[in-house]
Amino acid sequence: MATPFQLRLAADTLRGGGVLAWPTEAIWGVGCDPLNPYAVQRLLDIKQRSPAKGLILMAGDYAQIQPFILPLPHERMQAVLDSWPGPHTWLLPASPRTPAWITGGSDLVAVRVTAHPLSRDLCLAFGGALVSTSANRSGRPPARSALEVRLRCPGAHDLLHGPTSGLDTPTPIRNALTGEVIRP
Repeated sequence: MATPFQLRLAADTLRGGGVLAWPTEAIWGVGCDPLNPYAVQRLLDIKQRSPAKGLILMAGDYAQIQPFILPLPHERMQAVLDSWPGPHTWLLPASPRTPAWITGGSDLVAVRVTAHPLSRDLCLAFGGALVSTSANRSGRPPARSALEVRLRCPGAHDLLHGPTSGLDTPTPIRNALTGEVIRP
């Protein structure tokens, strides 16, 4: 597990516009400050990913997600809240303040409150939600180790080491409005 000093250095890298790779629930993710358009563009360039696809936001607690979303009807929101913290990504209505470089121009934003200890601690050290997407070139297999990050995601030079939670597949994505499974 990362030390408080390592977490502070990683958070400083992110606040400074850096792109960082770290383990998540199933795979290694790569991410940045979602409100820094230059950091997001650098991440998209590293991944060779279209900005139209949108990006997932990961948070250490629900309060970190709230600025990016609009309220849902109680019963729909309760299903989302009951799944967190945990390996569940939801598409929720995006706040008008959520940048288009995060939503991909959609009126929805993908969000997750993680239970992965290192990912949670990183978000808390950073002080907000982070972009968290697979550490790989778009369309290629995701990295499952630090070595694979180096091989599959050239340009992601800063890594925060630790284990994944051991899930076999990336987190499922569901639409909170309809319950539709977008990614099993």
